[in-house]
Amino acid sequence: MTAPNALLLMLEARAPWEFASLLASIPWLRRLPRGDGHPVIVFPGLGANDLSTRPLRSFLEALGYETHPWGQGFNFGPRHGVLEQCTADVKRLFKHHAQPVSLVGWSLGGIYARELAKELPDHVRSVVTLGTPFTGHPRATNAWRFFEFVSGHKVGDPAMMAQIRRAPPVPTTSIYSRSDGIVSWRCSLNEAGPLCENIEVPASHIGLGLNPLAFYVLADRLAQHPEDWQPFEAEGLRKWFFKVESPR
Repeated sequence: MTAPNALLLMLEARAPWEFASLLASIPWLRRLPRGDGHPVIVFPGLGANDLSTRPLRSFLEALGYETHPWGQGFNFGPRHGVLEQCTADVKRLFKHHAQPVSLVGWSLGGIYARELAKELPDHVRSVVTLGTPFTGHPRATNAWRFFEFVSGHKVGDPAMMAQIRRAPPVPTTSIYSRSDGIVSWRCSLNEAGPLCENIEVPASHIGLGLNPLAFYVLADRLAQHPEDWQPFEAEGLRKWFFKVESPR
C-alpha cells in the first residue's frame, strides 16, 4: 500500500470547486433530515483549526444540531494535554446535555473521534470520519512527514497501529474518496463489524469538509437513532453518487 500518486495530489486543487458546488447545493441540502438537537463535536484535520470546520458546523446547526468546535487551535497531533482536553470536553457535554455526544472528525481529527469513542463508549452516540487513515500502512499518506515534524511522534508503532485500527463499539461511519490525494483510500476502510460502514464519495481530501455529497451522508448518519441504527443504503438515485464498501 502506497501514498496517493502525484496526479491525485495535484487534483487536490479542485477543493474550491467543491466549495462552489456546496453553495449551489444549499437548497437541496436544506431538505435533508432534521437533527434532534443532540450535541456534536467536530475535530479538524492535521494542521487545521476550527475555521476549517466552520462550514460543516454551520450546516449541522442549520439542521438543528448543537455543534461544538474542538477549541484547541491548530491540530498539530496528540501533543501533551490534547487528548486529555478532548476527553474532558466529551464528559462535560455528556453531563450538560444528559445524553451521548456524536463525534465527527476530518482526517487526523477522525482518529481522535474514534479513540474517544473507545475510551468513553457510554458517552458517545456515533462516530463519523472523513478521509481518516486509521488502517493500512502508516506511511500510505502524503502527510506522514509533516505529522512527525509538527507532532513530535513517529508513525508506524505496531502496538499503536493495532489500537487505532480497532473499531469503536458505537455506530461508526467512514466517509472516504478513491481520488483522495493525501490519504490512500484503503487506509480509511473499517474492518467488518455490525456497527461499521464505509461510504465512498467523489471528493478531494481537502474538500471532504466542503463537499455536498459528504454533507448528505453526514446528515443521514447523524439522524440515525442510536437504538435503531441502520447502515447507509446506496440504492435508487443514491447509487449514482455513493458507493458502500463492505467492511473488510
